[in-house]
Amino acid sequence: MRKYHALPVALLAALALTACQDGTGTQDEGAAKPQLTATANTAPTDAASDKAGDTAADTATVAKATKATKAAKAKGTSAKGTSTKGTKPGTAAAPAARVSCNGANTTVTAKPVRRPINHMLITVKNTGSKACDLTYYPVLRFDEMQWAPQPMEESKPQAVTTLAPGESGYAGVALSAADGSGSGGTTGRKLTVGFQGRTPHSSGGPSAIPQLPSEGVYYDSSLTVTYWLHDMEQALSY
Repeated sequence: MRKYHALPVALLAALALTACQDGTGTQDEGAAKPQLTATANTAPTDAASDKAGDTAADTATVAKATKATKAAKAKGTSAKGTSTKGTKPGTAAAPAARVSCNGANTTVTAKPVRRPINHMLITVKNTGSKACDLTYYPVLRFDEMQWAPQPMEESKPQAVTTLAPGESGYAGVALSAADGSGSGGTTGRKLTVGFQGRTPHSSGGPSAIPQLPSEGVYYDSSLTVTYWLHDMEQALSY
């Protein structure tokens, strides 16, 4: 029989929040284009001094342009003033540019699946303008239950599941024991999905309340959940 675990107070408070929309991001501006300026030369007195003056002027001009270009690159910009900061589409944003995924910047669905039996799939889609992190695993609560389903430790990914705008992440839920070994079986009518913050059991922001089937969802004391994962099939493989 699986032991029930008390839900941390901070997470219980977070689970009561409702969803809202996220804001917009900002974009860094590039540095100004280094300008090559002409050097005015005085009238030469002879061929030798004319050549020496031109050489010195050209050398100084090239050195100035090279210095300006290196300075622009060091600030993350090209010589043309176009920002080179940020990431290409499909790549993970730098940690400082990411936010936590939660009910305010995502849409969440929860649907029972036919295979494997007694399982449900939770899908989170990033609807915000910034990349967001799905940290650890979802904190689930059916109706007014006061215990937290434990995670399947074998499903823990090697890195945080980060969603670019428009991308989805997944968690699989084993609702009840297939062999009937679970106890306290009941039907849930309402599901609250809580999000954890950067540290375990901290609040990651507003919770989400996805719609369940009209007949509800049956679960028992064996209720467990995977960590947040990028792959749907992987989430349902545990």
